[in-house]
Amino acid sequence: MSESDRDERGRFIPKHTDDDVLAAVGKHEPAATSEVAAELGIERPSADYRLRRLEDMGRVTSKKIGNSLAWRLGDGE
Repeated sequence: MSESDRDERGRFIPKHTDDDVLAAVGKHEPAATSEVAAELGIERPSADYRLRRLEDMGRVTSKKIGNSLAWRLGDGE
């Protein structure tokens, strides 16, 4: 990983925007975390982190189905 992958405070700069993540959810809606990860070419834990952050912002919602979460776009998306 190069220094260009980090901001001035040393935090990782994500390759995909929130809109990229939302587009992946919309494409597979209801989307499994693994589907979003595969669409973006990232690891499942990274997709889970991004989706949970977007859920905290009200941009997606989730529903537990068995041991998995299904994601949908929020009302304003």
